[in-house]
Amino acid sequence: MTAFDEIRVENMVIDFPVGGGLFRRNHLRAANDVSLTLRAGEALAIVGESGSGKSTCARAISRILTPTSGRIMVGGQDILAPGFREGRRDYAARVQMIFQDPFGSLNPVHTIRHHIARPIRVHNPQLSPAQVEDRIIATLDRVGLAPAVQTAGKYPYELSGGQRQRVAIARALAVGARFILADEPISMLDVSIRLGILNLMDDMKRDGIGFMYITHDIATARYFAERTAVMYLGHMVEWGDSDSVTQSPRHPYTQLLISAVPQPGRPRAHARPVRKADIAQRGPDSRGCPFAGRCPDTTDQCRAVMPPVTKLEKDHHVRCHLY
Repeated sequence: MTAFDEIRVENMVIDFPVGGGLFRRNHLRAANDVSLTLRAGEALAIVGESGSGKSTCARAISRILTPTSGRIMVGGQDILAPGFREGRRDYAARVQMIFQDPFGSLNPVHTIRHHIARPIRVHNPQLSPAQVEDRIIATLDRVGLAPAVQTAGKYPYELSGGQRQRVAIARALAVGARFILADEPISMLDVSIRLGILNLMDDMKRDGIGFMYITHDIATARYFAERTAVMYLGHMVEWGDSDSVTQSPRHPYTQLLISAVPQPGRPRAHARPVRKADIAQRGPDSRGCPFAGRCPDTTDQCRAVMPPVTKLEKDHHVRCHLY
């Protein structure tokens, strides 16, 4: 398979069945017309509330889920195409996912050595036991788990939350990951050690590793990611350069997220008002802007027609009828 320099997601749609009758199933649209690009050595932050479709998109890119429609392009090949078989194992090694709860992704009855050795053997059966051990120790050293030999012999419960998340990152690096899909990787960690994990991932970007950084914290998105995409109910509503999106937010939902970030000297009374409304589920037949029910600037057009994509600057796009 060609080199992993870029992953391009095009018009991805993800529907889930949610009941219905014997002959007709209702569907929930978890992601609608999602298009994004992951680049080696850069981070793309996906920001939004719980239920916005961030993790669902990451699971589709990692092939845990199969999208309803759309394409995922790597080196000119669509990995979702029925004929794409040759590079599936290579893709699985190159695109790895780390999860919000580091303890939940580790088996408590196995040592750290086992957790890292097993995927190495699956993807590199030609390696000798000594070579596997060398790779384990080198990877643990790379993520700052020293002394590596002693750490390899420990069990997950003997490590702190930050150390367990470093083990998850080491497991991804050990099989040669070029892209890491990080699903809320610091939200369950103590505030005092979050910066250490972010700095580790930032250092890995210099080695050419690309990140999809999923978070609800738009402040850390600006710190870590070169580009940011804001999602709401499965729709990308604003995306572009992180500084542009966070410093000059245009979509009312992005403005709402920014106003929720505590800032010294800014009274809470200055936060952008938002309508109180139930967050309705979206289906394949839903119409209009998904944020229309809560938007302070909503119009009849917003409720009836999905806004087109508007290019505001060189790398700043928005879906909103206001523009």
